Amino acid sequence: MPAKPKLDKAAKKEARREKRAASKARRRQIWEAFKLQRREDKKLVPLMVGVFLLAVLVVFGIGLIFDVHWLVLPIGIALGVLAAVSIFGRRVQRSVYSKAEGQPGAAGWALENMKGSWRVTPGVAGTTHLDAVHRVIGRPGVILVAEGAPHRVKSLLAQEKKRHARVVGKAPIYDIIVGNDEGQIPLGKLQRHLMKLPRNISTGEMDTLDGRLAALGSRAAALPKGPLPAGAKMRSVQRTVRRR
Repeated sequence: MPAKPKLDKAAKKEARREKRAASKARRRQIWEAFKLQRREDKKLVPLMVGVFLLAVLVVFGIGLIFDVHWLVLPIGIALGVLAAVSIFGRRVQRSVYSKAEGQPGAAGWALENMKGSWRVTPGVAGTTHLDAVHRVIGRPGVILVAEGAPHRVKSLLAQEKKRHARVVGKAPIYDIIVGNDEGQIPLGKLQRHLMKLPRNISTGEMDTLDGRLAALGSRAAALPKGPLPAGAKMRSVQRTVRRR
């Protein structure tokens, strides 16, 4: 096989420059997120400092037992940093979900940001009141996730479950309503709930289901992308949805 042409020095230099710029941009974003979270979350810094010190002390204490405390100190510092960063990430995520909770489009946004081989189709059914049913295909089977006023989405969800059952065949169909009432799943626990569902079908069966269900199309009005911004006027949004 012919050897791949080598990048000249200018191209390599440009690639390194772009990599450094991207890394700098990521660090800036993380720093801005930290400053914003610190202003809103007074417990953030004490918790981060606390878990950092705890990790260092635990590793250092183990080192003292085996008389290698100075050798393991760098390991303790590294673990402390990882623990502090983990706390930061969880607090930020909790804050984001807390702000999005109850906003139209929040469940669809959470589903589209799931990690893994999930096939998410937001807004397969919906109303002009911005109630919606989203479809997720994964190893558990087909999951229909509804958000909106419970007295409206229950019937909407039941209709969609019947409509999908005609096409799905033997694959399981789960139905979920996002909310904080009894029998509902809070927005912040939605992704975790889906991850805990049993694995009932293979990846190949997921592809088959995806192809079948694509033919069903959508019965939803045009829904907002992501949670509706706080302070947005519901009536004006509903008028826009009706026009579409």
